[in-house]
Formats: sequence, structure tokens, C-alpha cells
Amino acid sequence: MSAWLLNAAYLLFLGAIAPLLVWRRLRLGKDRDGLWQKLSGRVAPRPSAKNSSDDCLWLHAVSVGEVLLLRPVIEELKARRPHLQLVLSTTTTTGQEVARAKYPDCQVIYFPLDFTWAVNTALDRIRPTAIALAELELWPNFVTLAARRGIPVAVINGRLSERSFRGYQRIQFLTRRILGRLAFAAVQSPDYARRFQALGLNPAHCHVTGSVKFDKVEARRDNPRTQHLREAFGIAPGEPVLIAGSTQAPEERYALETWLALRTEFPNLRLVLVPRHKERFEEVARMVTHEFQLPLVRRSQPDSSSHNSSPTSPPSPVLLLDTLGELAACWGLADIAFVGGSLTRRGGQNMIEPAAYGSAVLFGPDTRNFRDIVALLLAADAARVVRDASDLTRQVRDLLHDQPAREALGARARTLVLGQQGATPRTVDLLETLLPAAQPAARRAA
Repeated sequence: MSAWLLNAAYLLFLGAIAPLLVWRRLRLGKDRDGLWQKLSGRVAPRPSAKNSSDDCLWLHAVSVGEVLLLRPVIEELKARRPHLQLVLSTTTTTGQEVARAKYPDCQVIYFPLDFTWAVNTALDRIRPTAIALAELELWPNFVTLAARRGIPVAVINGRLSERSFRGYQRIQFLTRRILGRLAFAAVQSPDYARRFQALGLNPAHCHVTGSVKFDKVEARRDNPRTQHLREAFGIAPGEPVLIAGSTQAPEERYALETWLALRTEFPNLRLVLVPRHKERFEEVARMVTHEFQLPLVRRSQPDSSSHNSSPTSPPSPVLLLDTLGELAACWGLADIAFVGGSLTRRGGQNMIEPAAYGSAVLFGPDTRNFRDIVALLLAADAARVVRDASDLTRQVRDLLHDQPAREALGARARTLVLGQQGATPRTVDLLETLLPAAQPAARRAA
């Protein structure tokens, strides 16, 4: 399919969904930021390097999850090549916010929509030496136009679920061309490697590196960020904590009902809710305070805890983490961690972070987006699957009653995570093959 046929197809699609986009902008306030950058490609030009290498690696991460998983890769790149310029692009507004907060040394931009004019303008302004796409973000015009300029494009931490694989098979005539232009794909598992190759990736360009999500994940509960959250929420030492994180409706309701059902048996049990999307923070807060008529402490409003100087006195407040980028540290508070998106049809969310802390990890049956990680956890008896809302209550109750079993479950999870580390240096080794040889000074600094 030619670039201009793709442009036409994209325009038809945008026209079809235009009413939805307008509604999202007016009603929900979504997609306002960065729309012009995406449509035009007119991102801020990368400044020319002064007194250092002009080499530039463009890293693309769709949203918050991908932005955060790139942390060990970015740190390793900076250690090896301190003069390498890094540009980080995102698709979502929340991803943009977290990227700017987490990586102040990187130029952060919006990824252009896959129109030829937007892609060419963005490439002209960034002038990357190489491009790395996190997990899987294969846009035909982008990959093709970069390749025509001699800019190598790679996929890192690649994953390809069975569902995505079937979808790409339907357009394999196009997928094969895109994969054929990749310099390499560094994928998380042999199963993903087989799927990439079945779609047309040259086996010589496919490398199983493992998942960087396991690397540099925090495993110490006494780290400063976790302890700061403990103080902010007023959680006393010894109080058991249930965290429902990365949740989507109706999972917050399930967690609230579980907490309410167990409060008589475990009056000092604390509940922390962490919705997956910031657009739902207010919705969840209203549900807690209006529908359930419970006191609430919000992370974004420190003064909201002032009404309850003794958090353990009944009724103890529900705790809402309504800030971005703090869930990783918050998991360190969890004795029991329910990972959301798994009792819905969203395919689950990342369960590595609570596992690394040694939390007793629970998730629902729908974890297709993390199938390999789930298989590892379940094979090691390091996590449990809950079938529905009532099963969540039952399993939380069992774990609270049996502290040795709860701690053993968490210890197995932590051991597994630490044993899976090492993907980051393998990934960066491959990325360095796309860049000119490092300057001697940079090598010495590393």
C-alpha cells in the first residue's frame, strides 16, 4: 500500500471518528494537548550539539507504562554514552506528563500521526541517528520514511500477544513490509520471537533479550519514596495494607466491597485505590464519598487527611492515590496487591512491581497482555488468580488470616523477579550497534 493511500485511509478514519474526538475534547477534556504537534509533526527542533556528539536516539513510548519501563534503558544509555542526545516521544497526554517529570534531561515530544507530512516534518526537526520503538508500535509511513532516510528503526522490549498476532495476520501483506525494514526486534520471550518471525521478521534480526520491566525495579520497602507515601497517607507500622492498583471500573467497587466486608474481622486493614487513568480520579473519589459515604484521603490534597489525625480510629479513611508516576512506589506499602485491568476485558496490568516488593499478588483471569509474566508467577506459586468480586473477598480474607502463607507467597514473587533481571544491558548492546562508535572519552566515562 502506497504512502498516499495510507494517508487517504487515515483521513477517512479520522473523519469517521471526528464526532467522538470532539465529544472527548469538550466533555472529558481529552486530547487537547499536543494535537497540532501530532497532526503537523511540528515538534520543537532538536538543538544542534555543542562540544559533544550530535548523535541522537529517538525513543518512542505510547503511554505511561512504556514511559516508565524505559527508565533502566535510558539510565544505561546515559552511563555508557553521556553525550548521546535522547528524544522521547509519547502518544498520550498522561505519558507526556510523566515523561517530562521523569526525564528532564530528555527532549520530550508528541509522536506524529502516521501522515507522510507529519512524519517527514518530525524527522526533519529531530534528525535522529536511530529510532527505538518500545514494545510494539509499527506505523507503516513512519517506519518506511525513516528507513528511506537511512535511519535504522528497531523494536525494543517487544511483545506480541496472541490477539495482536491474529490482527496483524489479517494485514500480513503490510506487516511483512514493515517488519522487513526493521534493523532488529529485541523481544521479551521465545513465544514473541516466533510470532514476529511468522509475520515476516528475518530470524537473524530477532533477538530474545527478556523484559526490561524486571530490571531496576524497586524491591526495598524502606526506599524514601515509599516511606514518604506511608507518612502522607498516615499508615502506621504493622497495619495491613490492601492496594487495588491500575484499576478500571468496576474494580474499585470490588475492592471497596471487599474492604467493607472485612473491616469487622480486620479493623486496622487499610485500603489504597489507584485508578489506571487520571480521568477517573474524580469519579472514584465521588463513589467513595457519596455512594459509599466513606471518609477519603487523596494524595493530591494533603490537607484532606487533617480531619482524621488518627487514621486507625473508625471509620478509617479510604486512601486514593490520584497522582501520576507514584504507583511503583506505592506498591511497596502493599501486604496484598490486587492488580487491575484483570477483572475486566482489558488484559491486565503490570504485576512485576508489587511482586518485586514481596507483596502477595492477586489478579483476575484476564491477563492476556502479560501472559508470559503470569505464567512465570503461577508456575512458581508466586501469585493467585481471583475469579470474581466474591473470590477477591475470599482470597484477601484467607491471606489476612494466614500471615505465613501470605509472606511466603510474596517471598516467592520477589525471588522470581530478581532472578529475571538482565534484559537492559542486552537491549542497550543491540542499540549501540545502530549508533556510531562511542567517543573514547565517553567510553572512559562509562
